[in-house]
Amino acid sequence: MSIMIGVASLLNQFIGYLFIILLPILVLYIIYLIITKAFKDMGFSSFEAIVIVFISFLLGSGIIDEYVGISFSNITLFIYETHWVIGINVGGAVIPILLSVYLSFKNKLQPFKVFLGIGIISVVTFFVTYPDPDQGIISVFPFWLLPIISTSFVSILFSLKEKNKAAPLAYTIGTLGVLLGADGFHLMSLIQYEIQATRYAVIGGAHVFDMVFITGILAVFLDGIFIVQKKRKKDL
Repeated sequence: MSIMIGVASLLNQFIGYLFIILLPILVLYIIYLIITKAFKDMGFSSFEAIVIVFISFLLGSGIIDEYVGISFSNITLFIYETHWVIGINVGGAVIPILLSVYLSFKNKLQPFKVFLGIGIISVVTFFVTYPDPDQGIISVFPFWLLPIISTSFVSILFSLKEKNKAAPLAYTIGTLGVLLGADGFHLMSLIQYEIQATRYAVIGGAHVFDMVFITGILAVFLDGIFIVQKKRKKDL
């Protein structure tokens, strides 16, 4: 009997260790599926999606900076009253901005829809974010989900007659809307805080984990789900 209990205990421990090992792999795989699905909907291949995310992370995380001694991740824009250094992160802001511009021209998105969409998402984002002198511009769960949901809704609504443009529109208005509503509208409030030591206020400072990048990707992913469901209902 004791042998059976010992075997059962070892089996439970093995399953526990296996779960601990496999859970991160499963999470990473799910993230991979979401990212590649979103980029495919925007017209990129899986390989191109991985390259874009990898470069965004590499240039935005500061890993290269440590080896070359030059800041590739954060580009300084200006200095405010000697204590605040305002910059922009390459992976969390510059690359998403360039992708948005590229997608807008490539897919011939209507400027009116783009600017109106950016305006709507920026307002939503402004009300769910706030400045913190220690952490920058932040948003708490579940409020940071609202810009994602709003972006998906607006992009689908604006693309009812051209569903193939929903994904690039979602990424564009989600990325630029969050960038404007969070970092843009709150920046002046943030740098008004009186601080003793020099501090950086970086737009898109969390590189690929920044709200700017995440909103665009998840909004496109939601668009893909909703549009597929609509197609299935029509087929039925």
